[in-house]
Amino acid sequence: MNRCSISVCRTADVLLNRPTVSVVRNLKFNRRLIGICSIASAAPFVGAEDEKYGNKQVISLTPRLYDYILSNVREPEILKQLREETAKMRGSQMQVSPDQAQLLAMLVQILGAERCIEVGVYTGYSSLAVALALPESGRLVACERDSNSLEVAQRYYELAGVSHKVIVKHGLAAESLKSLIENGEGSSYDFAFVDADKRMYQDYFELLLQLVRVGGVIVLDNVLWHGRVADPMVNDAKTISIRNFNKNLMDDERVSISMVPIGDGMTICRKR
Repeated sequence: MNRCSISVCRTADVLLNRPTVSVVRNLKFNRRLIGICSIASAAPFVGAEDEKYGNKQVISLTPRLYDYILSNVREPEILKQLREETAKMRGSQMQVSPDQAQLLAMLVQILGAERCIEVGVYTGYSSLAVALALPESGRLVACERDSNSLEVAQRYYELAGVSHKVIVKHGLAAESLKSLIENGEGSSYDFAFVDADKRMYQDYFELLLQLVRVGGVIVLDNVLWHGRVADPMVNDAKTISIRNFNKNLMDDERVSISMVPIGDGMTICRKR
């Protein structure tokens, strides 16, 4: 079989309006792959080149299979409305996918979380999913610097009847987090989600570690960064920041971690 070039796959991703869901570079394709960057109905598999991993085959999502996953997401109607409105806006690719939002809501429910933080709200899809999962007494601190997208988010909080659960912090997220710490709210939050400036991930993480309790969870989005983190030829500032952040997390004994290839990649961290 011919090996797909990373550039061809990126082009296919753009044309199909799908997130890159598997790292192509440094992986070999199983013979079940059809053609170059095939989008045939048969699901392709990839396996690690290092045989010490036992030649384990893992599924690599095709557009058809991803559509199947989305068809099995329980998306509340209000979230669907927000997603469809956001899709018409500039920067709509920043919105998390429905399967990601469902995972975030489930983590909040599993934790029994009552106090949450979101860094990077955009139009509010992920924060609304979290707010809907919170109990009536729950609170979500939503940090966002863009007033236009925040207006959309607040409108949907109202429509969903959860605005009383959301405390909006308009401004630089780092400053908002520092103010929470200065206000004596350290170690009082159960859950945090980060989807903001990639070059600030380490800073956000350090601040959130002070705010989240032991046993609490911090989730970070875009840790696979469209596959660029695995491409040694890509060395722009954002890619390097995420690559370094991922490496730092591997060595950080303050948290347990799990990198999950959902959406553009999410890492779930549990504070020890």
